[in-house]
Amino acid sequence: MHPAPSVIIFSTLSGIGFGLLAFLGAGFLVPTGFMAFVWFTIAYLLAVGGLIASTFHLGHPERALKAFTQWRTSWLSREGICAVAALLAMAIYGAGLVFLDSRWGMLGNIGAALSIGTVFTTAMIYTQIKTVPRWHNATTPLMFLTICIAGGALLAGQVSIATPLLIIAGVAQIAHWIVGDRALANSGTTLGTATGLGARGDVRAFEPPHTGTNYLLREFVYVIGRKHAFKLRVLAIVLMVVLPVLLLITHSHVLAALALISHLAGVFAARWLFFAQAEHVVGLYYGKR
Repeated sequence: MHPAPSVIIFSTLSGIGFGLLAFLGAGFLVPTGFMAFVWFTIAYLLAVGGLIASTFHLGHPERALKAFTQWRTSWLSREGICAVAALLAMAIYGAGLVFLDSRWGMLGNIGAALSIGTVFTTAMIYTQIKTVPRWHNATTPLMFLTICIAGGALLAGQVSIATPLLIIAGVAQIAHWIVGDRALANSGTTLGTATGLGARGDVRAFEPPHTGTNYLLREFVYVIGRKHAFKLRVLAIVLMVVLPVLLLITHSHVLAALALISHLAGVFAARWLFFAQAEHVVGLYYGKR
C-alpha cells in the first residue's frame, strides 16, 4: 500500500494521544487546575491533531460527516462515533479537574475505555480488509493497542509500568511482522484463483494490463526491498522499545523526555512499514507480488 504521510501521522499521534487520555481518565495521573489544563491540552492536540491529519487522505473531506451514519457495517463510522464520545467524556472529566479540582471517577473510567476503544476501532478498519492479508489477522489490533497503551504510559510519566508495556508492545510489533510475512502466501490467493483458471495449471500474465500507471498502482501497489525493510524494522524496534527502555532505567526526567521522542520516532518508522509492506492482492494482477 502507498504509505501516505497523513495516515501515518494520524495512526501515530492519535494513538499516543488517546493513550494519554486513557491514563488520565483511569486516574494514573490526577492533575488539577492549570496542570490539568496542560495535560489535557497535550492529549487533545495529539488525539485531535491525528484525527484531522487523517482527513487529508480523503478525496472529499467535506463528506466525512456522512461516515457517522454507517455505524452498523463500517468500522470507520464506529471509529468516528467512538472518538467523539471519548473526546466529549474526557472534556467533561477534564473540566472537573481544571475548574473544580474534582475527579469524577466513573466518568473518567468511561472516557478511558472509550479512548482505548477508539484505537481498537482504528485497528479494525485495517484488520477487516481481507484483500490485505498482512493486516487481516489478530496481530493488527494487538499491535495497535499495545503501542497505544505503552505510549500513553510513557507520555503520562508512568515509568514503572511503561517499561514492561514497551517490551510487550515490541513483542506485539515483531509478532505482527512474523505473521504478516507469511500472510499472503497462506491466504492461498494467486493469479489463478483471481481469474478462476487455477485448475487448468499455473497462470501467468501474457502482458501487463496496460503500459501506464493508474489509481490502483499508485494506491495499492508499493514495493520495498527486503534488505531495506529489515533495516527499517531493526531501526523501528530500537527507537520504539530498546532505547526508551534503556533511557527509562536511568530515572532521569531529561532522559525520559528523550525516551518519549525516541519512541515516537520508532512508531513513525513502524507505521511507515505497516503501510509500505501491506501487499494488496490486486498486485498479483499486475505481476508485483
